[in-house]
Parts: sequence; structure tokens; C-alpha cells
Amino acid sequence: MNGAESLVNTLVDEGVDICFANPGTSEMHFLAALENPRMRSVLCLYEGVATGAADGWYRMRRAPAATLLHLGPGLANGLSNIHNAKRAGSGMVNIIGEHATAHLKYDAPLASDIEGLARPLSHWVRRTISSNTLAGDAVAAVEQASARPGKIATLILPGDTSWGEVTVPSGSFARSGVPAAGVPDAAAVERIAAVLRSGEPTFIILAGAACFGPALDWAGKVAAKTGTRIGTQFFTSRIERGAGRVPLERLPYAVPQAVEFLKAFKHIITVETGEPVAFFSYPGKPSLLKQPDCQVHRLAAADEDSTSALEMLADAVGARTLDPFRQPFIDKGAPSGALNPLSIAHALASAMPENAILVDESLTTGRETMGHTAGAVPHDTIQNMGGSIGYGTPVATGVAVACPDRRVVCIVGDGSAMYTIQSLWTQAREGLNVTTVIFANRSYQILKAEYANMGFGAPGPQALAMIDIDKPAIDWLAMGKSMGVPAVSVGTAEAFFHELGRCNAAPGPSLIEVRL
Repeated sequence: MNGAESLVNTLVDEGVDICFANPGTSEMHFLAALENPRMRSVLCLYEGVATGAADGWYRMRRAPAATLLHLGPGLANGLSNIHNAKRAGSGMVNIIGEHATAHLKYDAPLASDIEGLARPLSHWVRRTISSNTLAGDAVAAVEQASARPGKIATLILPGDTSWGEVTVPSGSFARSGVPAAGVPDAAAVERIAAVLRSGEPTFIILAGAACFGPALDWAGKVAAKTGTRIGTQFFTSRIERGAGRVPLERLPYAVPQAVEFLKAFKHIITVETGEPVAFFSYPGKPSLLKQPDCQVHRLAAADEDSTSALEMLADAVGARTLDPFRQPFIDKGAPSGALNPLSIAHALASAMPENAILVDESLTTGRETMGHTAGAVPHDTIQNMGGSIGYGTPVATGVAVACPDRRVVCIVGDGSAMYTIQSLWTQAREGLNVTTVIFANRSYQILKAEYANMGFGAPGPQALAMIDIDKPAIDWLAMGKSMGVPAVSVGTAEAFFHELGRCNAAPGPSLIEVRL
């Protein structure tokens, strides 16, 4: 057995049985080792698609995937979605090919400081030194990636360690085990219970694993008992929502609206997140969104068991036996007339199938989506935690691989979609059930609003030339066809609703261009 075969066997033994790959010459032995029938490999035509897909896989499976990237430049191509995954608390194991050790001294064209590239966005980086240490390094990488929250583990694989023979007995390396989530502090729970019993206006902000599963129900019980409000930051890694589920308010994105939203609260309780801050710094506007006299209390950190913390809090306030408020179903009906954020949101709410997964990178057109899909059938929503553009279609790809029996709906602006449009090819190749909705306003529309937010008013002709993407216009129907994805274009709310329902009911991927 060579090192690469040992690596693949160990990854699978440790529970990592999928690899999103974009291989090159230095990874050929690993590529050969992927013939192992226990490991599923998914080809991505750009490294940012591979890392984004690994993020999507983790968000639904709560277990890391592997990526295979080609040397330093391949890692660099994947870093933007590694950044997004890190911010979302998604674990992944990145296998980075490297020149054979003896070849490094010749400074070949693809030589680079891989560790230097990896460290800023990795929690753990290791260069394998021999074929015999590779299995142990793989175990350590998976342990890191599987921590709570998930971590980015980067394992650098020199060619000679990949093709060299393994001479030590299998299983001779130590397993330290995946770290358990931290135990909530009982004293902190009691202090927060006292805050809730005081009756002072309080907002509980949930994130991470607190936004789905039992934790969400415990939060709903606390709210039912105490009258406190519960919600999320503007961006959240994953939320279970829709009819029958505990509803969560969403903190506004824009600073003035967020400050207004929070101004009445005397206390903010955080669960797997920090206090609300502005996404960017704007002249004359605050970075911290709460009032100066508002106190922030941490119920559970990101590495702690938020389900247990919320259950303990429910017990402390006497809410264990209560039924939380649950979102009723709201039939928005079929929209008609012009396409605008409201009619688009109504179409999504009405045409989304039960148990769908909505991946949102709509930025401007989809700003009303969350509010108007709250009463839709039960579904999950996934959002961009890191802010690096081009996350939507790769994450939707990984989500669809992780959940093949569920329909994935990806809503994305045309500017954002062009960053990682290669995702469509992987969706077609794998036959993934993804409906990609492209909002084609022929512009980086979000930047027009941000231009005004920075105090410059309306963009002038030179500024517009750096924001508009209509000369030439992108042909989305041709783009979909070229990637093997059936595509259709719509210009009315009725047509969008009809095509969304049709695409969601058909197996495999599809693309809808929404002309705005």
C-alpha cells in the first residue's frame, strides 16, 4: 500500500467518505487511490466550487468532507469559499498536493509557500513528512475538522509521501478522539434566567446548531414562558423554518434599521454567536448596533452544547412543559404582474416544495425573501456567513450531494453567479436536484446601494461602468445549455411561479433566468 492509498483508507475509516476534487499532476497518486469504492469523488471545474461544496455538505451532514486541490495556486483559488466555510463553522479536510520533497530545491514554476497561504484561513495546517506518518496525520486532520464548531484542516501532501510505500503496521497511530462540545456553565444559565425573570426587554440571538433541531424548540419554550423575542443575525449558516417550526426574527442588514430594531432592548443573550455588529464600517454610523446601556450575556459559545444550554434555561424559567409558538402556514398564492422583490418572494413561498433547502445569495433582489417565506412549507435556509461572493452555487452543489432526496433552490444575483458558474457543470454531471434562480438585473446592484451608504449619492458614469455588467449582456440560457443544465428565461411573476414549480418537480438540475 502506498501513502495515498493509506490516506484515502484512513479518511474513510474516520468518516470522511466524499472528496470534492480538482486534481493536478502532483495529485495523481491520490487520484488513483480514489478508485477505492468506499470513497465518493466529485469533480469540480474550479477549486472555489470544491471548497464551497464541502461547506454545503457540512452544513447539512454536520460532518466534514475532503477537498483535493492542486498546489498553492489551487489552494488560492479555493480560499474565498474556505473563508466562508470558516465563518459558518463548517469543517473540512483540504488535501493540498505538493512537489516531491527532493524537487522543491529547484524552485519549479508551481512552487509556493503553501503553509503561508493556508494558515490565515485554516485552524490546523500540517505538512506530511513520510508515507508512514500520513495515516496519523489524516486522523489528526479529521479530528480537527470534526470539532465543534467545525474547523478548517489543511494537510499538505508532498508527492513522495503519496507514492512511497507504507511500512508501518496499520492502526499504529494514536487516536485522541473528536473533542466533545463544551458543557454550559450552570451559573451563567441561572444569571440569564434571572434576567428573563426581571421582565426587562430582552432579545435572544441564535446561531449555529441552535437554529435547528431540538435547540430551536427549547428556545421557543423559553420565549413562550418569558415573552422574550428570539431571532438571528442577518446571516445564519442554517435555519429550519416554515410552517410548524419555531419562527425567528432576523436582525436587519442596514445599520439604521438594525439600530432601530435593537434600541428597545436592555439585554441581548447570545447563543453560538457574538453581539450584533455592522457588516461594514460606514462614515458617521456605529459599528456596534446595540445601545450603550444594553447588556450582552453569553448563554453558549460556539464550541459549547447550545441544545443543553437552552434546555437548562427552559428548566430554570419553568418552561419545560410549555408548547412553543409555531409558525402557521400562510398561503401566498400565485403572484401576478411585474417581477419585483415582493412578487418574487411570493412565488418562492408558494412554489417551494416541502423539505426544500433554500440557498440564498440574492443580496438585493432577495432581501424580502426571508420575511415572505416564513409561513411557507417546512424548509431549511442557508446563507453566506463570510461575505465572500460566489458561495451560492457551490454550496448548493454540496447541499444537493448531501441530501439527494431533497430539492435545493439556489437564488443568486447574476454578478455573484459569474464567480463560480462552473458549479452548474458538476450539478449536471452528478444529476443533482438543484433549481438555480438567476436574478438578472445586469448590474452589481448591491454596490449601487453601498455607494450611497458611503455618502456618494448616485454613481457617476465612470463608477457605473465598474458596477453595470450589461455590455455585453450575459446569455444565461446559453450558459446553462453549455453546462448541460436546461434553462428558461421569465419576465413576469406568473411565468416565474409556473417555471419554478415545473423545475422543482423535475429531477436533475435546472436554471431560471429572472429578467429584471
